[in-house]
Amino acid sequence: MLAEIKGINEECGVFGIWGHDKAAELTYYGLHSIQHRGQEGAGIVVSNGLELKGYKGLGLVNDVFKNARLDEMSGKAAVGHVRYSTQGSKVIENVQPLLFSSQSGSIALAHNGNIMNAYKLRGQLEAQGSIFQSSSDTEVLAHLMKRNGRIINEESIADALHQLVGAYAFIILTEDKMYAALDPAGIRPLSIGRVGDAYVVASETCAFDQIGATFEREILPGELMTIDDTGLKSRRFAIRGHRKMCAMEYVYLARPDSEINHVNVHASRKRMGRELAKEAPADADMVIGVPDSSFSAANGYAEEIGLPYEIGIVKNRYVGRTFIQPSQDLRELGVKMKLSPVRSMIEGKRVIMVDDSIVRGTTSIRIVKMLKDAGAKEVHVRIASPAIKNPCYYGIDMSTTKELIAANYSENEICEIIGADSIAYLSEEGMEKAIVKDKTIHQGICTACMTGKYPVKEEEKEFSFVNA
Repeated sequence: MLAEIKGINEECGVFGIWGHDKAAELTYYGLHSIQHRGQEGAGIVVSNGLELKGYKGLGLVNDVFKNARLDEMSGKAAVGHVRYSTQGSKVIENVQPLLFSSQSGSIALAHNGNIMNAYKLRGQLEAQGSIFQSSSDTEVLAHLMKRNGRIINEESIADALHQLVGAYAFIILTEDKMYAALDPAGIRPLSIGRVGDAYVVASETCAFDQIGATFEREILPGELMTIDDTGLKSRRFAIRGHRKMCAMEYVYLARPDSEINHVNVHASRKRMGRELAKEAPADADMVIGVPDSSFSAANGYAEEIGLPYEIGIVKNRYVGRTFIQPSQDLRELGVKMKLSPVRSMIEGKRVIMVDDSIVRGTTSIRIVKMLKDAGAKEVHVRIASPAIKNPCYYGIDMSTTKELIAANYSENEICEIIGADSIAYLSEEGMEKAIVKDKTIHQGICTACMTGKYPVKEEEKEFSFVNA
């Protein structure tokens, strides 16, 4: 579905490279590949070994860097970021990478996720004399690392990370080193690759494909990776629990060509569609998917149930994301501008409409109505994930419980509200079966927004791993 309409938005995407003469340019292309993870702002910071220089702005990657001379941002290391704000307001000060300078050296931070105890930590730091430049939770890490005048190194970073509660993937750049870290539960994705002799770190492996890099491995939960001219160095900064990768990365957020925790996103979505067809078949003439993230699941559903898979809805790719505003009247207009029915395909037909998820339900209402106005005889809605009933605290801009339609209405009531002839969701067991193919590698997924089983709890001083 459409992030700006639906109400699910990934907080951010991060990209870093070490040891390449065209570090800034490759970071620009890497950010393009993960643009779907954030459209409100973008930035790049480059290190030439002596100093850090940055360029950032509000808007899409193309808009931010259209007047930037990336060829003049010389250096063999760079870190980049695309942002969608869940913490902090939409101002230039909160656009990352955040860049800080001190007498002992500079540091740039790029962060994907959410630090749940940031407010408490910020209060403690301010009481000790810290002055914050932004309202972003990311800045807390910089102050923790530099507390009591410490030098930025593995020890100060590990100590700072150990105080954070939440889900996060960090890339940290100094003049002479790059660091990458993943939270102990491994909720957010982060991988490392190689392009020539250079190392690359990114939220999604599609960024590696974009610049011709090869995948090396996942950064592990609770791991701090140091990258410099001598190579890679790894250490644990926290006890590693069972990994709980965010299920919504597979359901909706990630690009279908990405590999997340050794699982291809497209393949997992197709398996979700197959499992959904087994659990909730419908007597119909055809299967369609809602553009674009539902196409894989719809294809799998159609193959499993033995019905033709057709393009019943077309997405207008020339309506920019920035057009859509978060007001209800413009959201309704946005659906009409973004999506159009293929009338000749669906008129007089009984249609199974596969979607990846339902959040508020407002978009589903309009799509079902659009299909019926175009002549569909019946519309059977099938959702390739369990119902979303709980807020996310780990870096997805999920609506509050009162705005989540599945938290307030039964399936029968939702079916009536959206105007469908029937509705069914994929079970939690079906989703896990589709995603977790090898438990020795994958271990598990976070389904907190669906089940209320939160793998990391905010109220605990240390990380808590709940084997839900």
